[in-house]
Amino acid sequence: MRAIILAGGKGTRLYPYTATLPKSLVPVDDMPILEIVLRQLKYYGYRHVTIAVGHLAGLIKAYFNNGKTLGIKIDYSVEKIPLGTVGPLSLIKDLEKDFLMMNGDLLTSANFASLMKFHRQQRATLTIGAYDQKIQIKSGVLKTSQNLVREYLEKPELPYVISAGIYILSKRVLQYIPKNQPMGLPELFKVLIKAQEKVAAYKIRGAWLDLGNPEDYQRTIDEFKQHRSLYLKGR
Repeated sequence: MRAIILAGGKGTRLYPYTATLPKSLVPVDDMPILEIVLRQLKYYGYRHVTIAVGHLAGLIKAYFNNGKTLGIKIDYSVEKIPLGTVGPLSLIKDLEKDFLMMNGDLLTSANFASLMKFHRQQRATLTIGAYDQKIQIKSGVLKTSQNLVREYLEKPELPYVISAGIYILSKRVLQYIPKNQPMGLPELFKVLIKAQEKVAAYKIRGAWLDLGNPEDYQRTIDEFKQHRSLYLKGR
């Protein structure tokens, strides 16, 4: 199976850790977050990985090279300008009928093989990995009626289903992506819905974290140290 990893961003929210490193090479315990992702993909049967790189691309290439040390094939697609989430796909050749695409800065216990199986069973054009997450509101929330406050909730947590940054796409999605132009997932979603293409959601069970900011980064390190075997199966 084929996977595309998005690793071209500057990781500005994770500064100063990304001052000299691309976000995907930031260490989680004793290895870069992207190495954890690559080892997981290999475990679930993804043996050909294309890494879409941009910012500090040379460091990523120097670290992973052709993937031989990990037992997989790695090649690279270089963005000369930032292309967003799905824009890089327009530069990648020889994609399979169905392929996985994901961010290179995630720590998750998701089963990537089950995700692919679900996508094929659904016969979807795009399957979005979805995750239940509670978002804390930073202010007190008022419930009102007729100009009266009926309830006051102090910084409540509200449940949302978020995009987990993991996707399965069918190759026909490429006809909707302009060549070498920026395009984000929300824009692609609108185009697919307008074209009456099927977009499915796969609920990810278990753990999911991303290296969004320094606090998230520390949580990711702590989680990986405590449950290493959950994330690196077969080692």
